[in-house]
Amino acid sequence: MQNSSALSVCVFCGSRLGSNPAFAKAAADLGKALAGHGWRLVYGAGDVGLMGRVAQAAQAAGGETFGVIPEHLLLKEVGKRDLSRFIITENMHERKKVMFMNSDAIVVLPGGAGSLDELFEVLTWRQIGLHEKPIYLLNTDGYWQKLMELIDHVIAAGFAEASLKGFLTTVPDVPALMQAIESMQS
Repeated sequence: MQNSSALSVCVFCGSRLGSNPAFAKAAADLGKALAGHGWRLVYGAGDVGLMGRVAQAAQAAGGETFGVIPEHLLLKEVGKRDLSRFIITENMHERKKVMFMNSDAIVVLPGGAGSLDELFEVLTWRQIGLHEKPIYLLNTDGYWQKLMELIDHVIAAGFAEASLKGFLTTVPDVPALMQAIESMQS
């Protein structure tokens, strides 16, 4: 990882707020914490849902923001053009690649199929040795518990090595996440 002042954190999260107000609070807390540490937010460039909350909070706290959005989602996800850096890609695959290549760590907040797609792509890349970036699941109110049970099931059924689970670090809240990221820099 880079020096903490130059750290870039990729955040994958929902384009919706979800049903639990704790999700939106965690997103805002994360944006504020990233800015407070002087770390750049790299995210999907939307101004809706948890994506919007994390970016708005990072901006309000003076943080650097790097957004990447595919052309076809500019209207649906309300492309947030007032970011420090705003990139429009041709498709989702290119979006994920640009976000990943411009980050030192990956954080996944609650989200739906798109967030799961993003998570499983970077997890697969890690599993096959394409990177060693840490992947954190922000487990707000136990949101990712069922996913971790599924990972255990996949391992128990013989479809993955036990090391797969070790590529994911589950943290309960933003302070624990920030501490985990700081400890990875040592």
